[in-house]
Amino acid sequence: MGNWRGHLKTITAHKWRVMKYCFQVGLYRQGLAHDLSKYGPREFLVGAKYYQGNRSPNEAERLATGVSSAWLHHKGRNRHHLEYWIDYDPRQGFAMSGMKMPVRYVVEMFCDRVAASQTYMMEQYTDAAPWEYYAKSKDHYLLHPETQELLERLLKMLRDKGEAETLAYIREDVLHRRDYRSKPRESAKIG
Repeated sequence: MGNWRGHLKTITAHKWRVMKYCFQVGLYRQGLAHDLSKYGPREFLVGAKYYQGNRSPNEAERLATGVSSAWLHHKGRNRHHLEYWIDYDPRQGFAMSGMKMPVRYVVEMFCDRVAASQTYMMEQYTDAAPWEYYAKSKDHYLLHPETQELLERLLKMLRDKGEAETLAYIREDVLHRRDYRSKPRESAKIG
């Protein structure tokens, strides 16, 4: 069954980090429910089999089998993943496109990316790491332009202004207004 203890420890550490960030910005229900599907047999057994400790077991499953069954299951049940929001867009000739995500799920996606970077990078983590990881792959993501702008604004703010200021901005401006256009206050402007 692979390394089920290591996998359980990793996904639980990640979940606690996301929960901490969600609670800090006021997303209590999302913090509690974050990634619960990872504990079910369809995702947990595969994760334990392909566990490595320093990166997602989904990558190892993809390399071994050509597809990640755990990821396909996970992304279809967790609204904080951009892939959940990909659909045929009638405004784009029914091409596959990223649909606009509700603000609370963009914020949870931000929290998820920060927590994943911390979980896998451990001591090497810096506030720039989530942006750097995102930037490597952003050219192939299918994201609605407003979703992309908000996610990138938050990741850059974390990189440039740090965790405390970014979480305060999310809590006080982004989620309070629930508006993609919520720009940083003058004191929190991104350079």
